[in-house]
Amino acid sequence: MRVIIAGGGIGGLTAALALHEAGIEVEVFEAASEIRPLGVGINVLPHAMRELTELGLQDRVAGAGIVTRELAYANRFGQMIWSEPRGRHAGYTWPQVSIHRGRLHLVLLEAARERLGDARIHLGARLEGFAQDDLGVTARFAGGVTARGEVLVAADGIHSVARALLYPNEGPPKWNGAILWRATSIADPFLTGATMAVAGNRDEKFVVYPIADLPDGRKLTNWIAERRVDPNQEWKREDWNRPGRVEDFQDSFRDWRFDWLDIPALIRTAQSVFEFPMVDRDPLPRWTHGRVTLLGDAAHPLYPIGSNGASQGILDARTLALKLATIADPVAALEAYEAIRRPATAALLDATRGDGPDIVLDIAEARAPGGFADIEAIMPQAERAEIAAHYKRLAGFEPATLNARPSLAPPRRAA
Repeated sequence: MRVIIAGGGIGGLTAALALHEAGIEVEVFEAASEIRPLGVGINVLPHAMRELTELGLQDRVAGAGIVTRELAYANRFGQMIWSEPRGRHAGYTWPQVSIHRGRLHLVLLEAARERLGDARIHLGARLEGFAQDDLGVTARFAGGVTARGEVLVAADGIHSVARALLYPNEGPPKWNGAILWRATSIADPFLTGATMAVAGNRDEKFVVYPIADLPDGRKLTNWIAERRVDPNQEWKREDWNRPGRVEDFQDSFRDWRFDWLDIPALIRTAQSVFEFPMVDRDPLPRWTHGRVTLLGDAAHPLYPIGSNGASQGILDARTLALKLATIADPVAALEAYEAIRRPATAALLDATRGDGPDIVLDIAEARAPGGFADIEAIMPQAERAEIAAHYKRLAGFEPATLNARPSLAPPRRAA
């Protein structure tokens, strides 16, 4: 079997590595003419780190980022609402890793080049169309390049060409009125030194976590300032690398100086700022059309709430490889992949639209808008714990269940 992957991002490269491990011939076509370490920080949750570990990449990924120790939620005054251990500190067999998106991308690219060979990875090859028949599918790329295989996997992002061809009337992504300004700063450690913190509420929120150690003991620190505006106003096309302006949001956070973190100082020392509207797309009725299927953001773009976007693409990739390796009919294999992943990601999309685990911030704000003396008095520990546990169950990384789940590693077969 030969699989063509359109898109060499995190999901596409993970799929290529997983398929290669299963002994399936695979070729990757990426639209960008050069892969550079773009973007800012992301979190790789334990269920995704399990998959990367089984692909032999745990040490590379963890070494390129920070092994996350804690997740903490606070109100806009810096008062703690909820905190919990993360990764191995929470009983998982695998860590959680906070890492620069570009560094994770390059780790995957390096591994793909080592294992597949450079000849199997094509840059400057944007998908333009495809045609399929009873025996296979032919993909057409920019510059007149074509590729033939039994399966085409479209992992070409939120502006997926394949998705647009399959659903030409869908229109642009849906914006919820929130804008994210994402940046990195060099800063002293805060809390445990490996904490991911989320402060504020639905209208104004600040997310911060370290993504790399520096020689002087400080950290390369990723942060996201989020502010909600009128959703009826026009906004620019989604682009992870469009420069933003500090002047557009810094006043909203000018008083957010906590005894454990100085947010205005982080904003002032930003190395660079990127802006992005918080967008997603409605769930599709189908991802798979014959020998063509969608993966990652092409299939289920999510709000960046709960740190699940990249992780879900990694889970897609491993599930896809397992089904293609264990079901002889490629069309049936793609349908089996979709039967597992589409309902799971649709439920997660619904949860992120409801603020996911970040809802503890909104509840605390509604019950104690001026702050509180005792969080237990306004939101009992059992209520907070259930919000966190519910999201883990929904997203597929409840500790005991994940630790006990059978591996997604397929049996290797001859290429």
